[in-house]
Amino acid sequence: MRFSDLKQREVINCKDCKRLGFVSDMVFDSCSGRVEALIVPGPGKLFGCFCSCTEYVIPFCHIIKIGPDIVLVDIDLVTASEKKKEHI
Repeated sequence: MRFSDLKQREVINCKDCKRLGFVSDMVFDSCSGRVEALIVPGPGKLFGCFCSCTEYVIPFCHIIKIGPDIVLVDIDLVTASEKKKEHI
């Protein structure tokens, strides 16, 4: 699977059945080459563009299934770190 394919998948949280958005980026360990987390733009951010103060960093261990159309995760949104971005 390519990252461009993964970016087209919507992330659904199984805990509350809410749509979190689409994958915008990944975090990986440069030593091992393993994917550590998926990054999903927070509410109010469209296709990873425009201003938003938060993004969800979802650790790979919380991903249940990567399907042909969606990514299922099981995580509390408080656990998924909501990173604050600095506005320039």
